[in-house]
This record gives sequence, C-alpha cells and structure tokens, in this order.
Amino acid sequence: MSRLYTIALSEATGRAAELFSAVKSTVGKVPNSYIGIGGNSPVALEAVLNLEASLKKSSLSAMDIEVVKLVVSQTTGCDYCVAAHTLMGKRIGLGREDILALRQAQPSGDARNDALARFTLHLITTSGTVPADVVEAVKEAGVTDTQIVDVTMAVASIAFTNLFNRINDTTLDFPAAD
Repeated sequence: MSRLYTIALSEATGRAAELFSAVKSTVGKVPNSYIGIGGNSPVALEAVLNLEASLKKSSLSAMDIEVVKLVVSQTTGCDYCVAAHTLMGKRIGLGREDILALRQAQPSGDARNDALARFTLHLITTSGTVPADVVEAVKEAGVTDTQIVDVTMAVASIAFTNLFNRINDTTLDFPAAD
C-alpha cells in the first residue's frame, strides 16, 4: 500500500496530467511508480523522464541499461524496480537464468554483461575512489570510457526510482520477479 499521496490518474491536472499522457502514449500505461512520483512532484517526474530519454540516446545499449538497472534494483532491495526490469530484461532477450545471475552480479555466461554487472555492483556498494583495477576490468570487457560515464547516468536514474519506491512502498503493477 502506498505511503505517500497517490492521485487517481483520472484526477491529474496541469503538468502531471501532461506527463502522464505522454507516458501512456509511449508505454501504453502509466506505471504506479510514475503516478506516485508525478502526483507528488511533476518536476521530479519530468526529471526522471528526461534522464530516461537521455539514456536512450546514450552510448549504452538497451541490454547495458537493463544490466545496470537489474543490479542496482536488486542490491537496493526495490521489489518494484526488480519486477519492472526483470520484465524489461525478458523483453530484450535475457533468459530467466541470466537475469537471476546478473541481478546478483554473478556469472551469466556473457563476459561483457558480467563485467558491467560487477562494475555496477562495486559502484553502489562501496565508497571512495574506485580502484584502478576495477575500472580496468570493465574496460577490458569492452566497455568504453563514454559508456562508463553513461553507466553512472543509468545508476543515477534507477537509484532515484528505487529510493522513491522504497519510501512509498509502491504497489506492484508488473509481474512479481522470481
């Protein structure tokens, strides 16, 4: 059950209604997470949507983005985002076992995805300067400097929605992840 104010989609007005309409026309529905964010702060939802649009134009593939989002969501314990990005991972061709492994930054059989997952896990579970050998390991797997910068953008994007959903206890409107 949501802990923060949740507007009924049909009652949204102003900028929130405009953003919800844009999301619905793009995605086919307005996910509960976006309703919660936008109903409380259209500015925050607009920022999330702009960041997501930037990610789509970034150097990262859809697969790269989902690997990052799966690792961050699993590690932070955001059930909502784990479910959403498990579904997205399946839609872009990841198998169930691959998704389960990547969420834990365990070997999935794809060296580049595995390196990206380990790198992401390191970023979100440590503090201080990232050791040179950690950066070198992800580069050796074929991740470019530009992609490393774009990974940080993907982490920032999913960290925001993870935090919101953990605070709100957003009602799941995706199939629960296994």
